[in-house]
Amino acid sequence: MTDAPTLYPTLLYRDAKAAITLLTEAFGFMRGAVYESEGGVVEHAELSYGNGTVMLGSKGRGGLFDSTMSDAGAGPAGVYVVVEDVDAHHRHAAEHGVEIVMPPTDQDYGSRDYMAKDTEGNVWSFGTYVPGAHG
Repeated sequence: MTDAPTLYPTLLYRDAKAAITLLTEAFGFMRGAVYESEGGVVEHAELSYGNGTVMLGSKGRGGLFDSTMSDAGAGPAGVYVVVEDVDAHHRHAAEHGVEIVMPPTDQDYGSRDYMAKDTEGNVWSFGTYVPGAHG
């Protein structure tokens, strides 16, 4: 694993473009990757501050994280954790009775992820994607 952080807050916004502007201009975050749909909706963005990164997207866009959070009845925030072996991590969590929201799944951007809820309904995502490490 790299020296990159392994824990990333994940946030959904009604107006992700305004959030990016606020976070970069008012709070000093650096704009990293920003992926928009053909209609200009922010699908996924990565903003960094120091050695940390926050991942965010547009609420109601129907993407993987948005729809999974909505289907799980969760709030607008979650946490993404980088793990080396997604399947082993998933097996361990399932053995401990964790509610799995999405089983280990290969993503089209090269990651393998799974999602689970904690006892308070927060969604935790575990995967191999490392924000900022993309080409």
